[in-house]
Amino acid sequence: MGIDRNSIEEKYKWKIERMYPNKEAIESDIEKVKGFISKAKELKGKLSESKENLYEALNISEKASQILQNLYVYTHMKQHEDTRINANQGIATKTDMLSTELSMASSYMVPEIIAIDSEKLNEYLNDDKLSFYKKHIDDILREKPHTLNEREEEILAATADLSGVPENVYDMLAFADLEFPEIEDENHEKVRLTDSNFSTFLRSKDARVRKDAFEAMYSIYDKYKNTFAAILYGGIKAEIFYAKIRKYESALQASLFQDDISIDVYNNLIAAVDENLDALNKYVDLKKKFLGLDEIHMYDLYVPLTDKFDMKIPYEKAQEIILNALKPLGEEYLSIIKKAFEDGWIDVYENEGKQGGAYSWGSYDSNPYILMSYKDDLNSLFTLIHELGHSLHSYYSRSSQPFLYSNYKIFVAEVASTLNELLLINYLLENSNSKEERIYLLNYYLEQFRTTVYRQTMFGEFEKLTHERVESGEPLTAEEFTSIYYDLNKKYYGNSVKVDDQIGLEWARIPHFYSNFYVYKYATGFSAASALSQQILKEGQEAVDRYLGFLKSGGSEYPLKQLRDAGVDMEKKEAVDEALKVFSDLVDKLEKEY
Repeated sequence: MGIDRNSIEEKYKWKIERMYPNKEAIESDIEKVKGFISKAKELKGKLSESKENLYEALNISEKASQILQNLYVYTHMKQHEDTRINANQGIATKTDMLSTELSMASSYMVPEIIAIDSEKLNEYLNDDKLSFYKKHIDDILREKPHTLNEREEEILAATADLSGVPENVYDMLAFADLEFPEIEDENHEKVRLTDSNFSTFLRSKDARVRKDAFEAMYSIYDKYKNTFAAILYGGIKAEIFYAKIRKYESALQASLFQDDISIDVYNNLIAAVDENLDALNKYVDLKKKFLGLDEIHMYDLYVPLTDKFDMKIPYEKAQEIILNALKPLGEEYLSIIKKAFEDGWIDVYENEGKQGGAYSWGSYDSNPYILMSYKDDLNSLFTLIHELGHSLHSYYSRSSQPFLYSNYKIFVAEVASTLNELLLINYLLENSNSKEERIYLLNYYLEQFRTTVYRQTMFGEFEKLTHERVESGEPLTAEEFTSIYYDLNKKYYGNSVKVDDQIGLEWARIPHFYSNFYVYKYATGFSAASALSQQILKEGQEAVDRYLGFLKSGGSEYPLKQLRDAGVDMEKKEAVDEALKVFSDLVDKLEKEY
């Protein structure tokens, strides 16, 4: 049996009831949103008639979205406290439906704004009240070539739920329906393999356990590979359909357009990583030496280099370490971190029925909230400081920007979280007390690099290749997906690893492949954070001021400009090269410890 939520001390729970103290407050806001939806419908067809109508429509949409964000965030966080409670599931579903209703009711606004004569629109925007919406309208006009007529936009808004079907089907199949075989653990006891304990077995010191887990896992994916291939192919086809309907040249361009990211950024990332595979293979060769293996297999890549050191980090100790590690960011930043620890921002421990994983969330009108399953280990420490990075980004953004311009783009979402992690590893290495601890930390850091920059870029390359082939009219089956994925592993690891046949099936295990060119952002975010963290450590306050300016800019600028202002140009391949140089230097440091 797991831990009952009621038995956990209040100081370890988030205080989300500040958002909605009772059901009446929730229902009141639901009614407010419904009222705004009715008003929005009344303005349909009238936006070009007067600046007053245009202002009212924009204002209604903004107010409705702000209240809906509170409802959506609160009801889903409440559901995540214990996913078994039907009442919480019900109210979360209700806000999902309300969100779709608002989207459909306001779907006419963008086509109508685009249809307004440019001279008339410029005249409207000279109005004091409407001038606030200038950037918002500029963003809409930027999408003019990709915006359809009113009826077509209404249809696309109504199909929003359908576009998520491949991802939902994948989740049901992979996480609910698949049953994996039993294997023998290190003590020769039978244990049922699961998606969540698979990574634990891959870190086992017993090579037999790693091999058995690897082969057992992929035997099941092999069995269902045709079903997974049909789901993935359907997802890719859906992305290409929406891209074509909106007149984009490709699904990749459609995905990057929202963040105003050039395809060069995507291609430069892949090119930079491809040119720096020697350092990756050198690291893997070192790993082989540390582990005393004659040859290293794909299932050996996650084994820690040392089992003689283990960091036990209780939650209170983690807070102390984090405050010390983040000192380079200054007193103001630290004071907000302290507030997060002391003021009910964090839901710390696992309880029965609680959503797994970790995230930072919250709404414009609330403080940020963090969901955790803290385990008193190094991984939990890194997860906590990672989510605090997201929370501080949100806090600064919401404190400095109006609601309409407060949401930062996903492209920069991983920068603040990763920068926190990089400052932490720097602090831990500087304060390490033994050779074993240095090996342990270097291994941890290098694995973060390998799995975030190299691995996510390989995923990004897989997405690019598969989409291009489908766009050229080629149907992809399990055989093609497996071949493409195996060849990529061979390219990345072929100079150091015995690339096992089963790794070709790993594509079927990656849920991110259903999120349309998302994974590359982990690699670019890590690269940008690496450059910025080095600047902060070397330059001090000047770099900190630029960085805090970046956090405060929210969604008021496009990501590439925000990062340039902070001190890193992601349109240049050198930005990724610099990050990979840090990786190479760390490999050299590890070599000295051998």
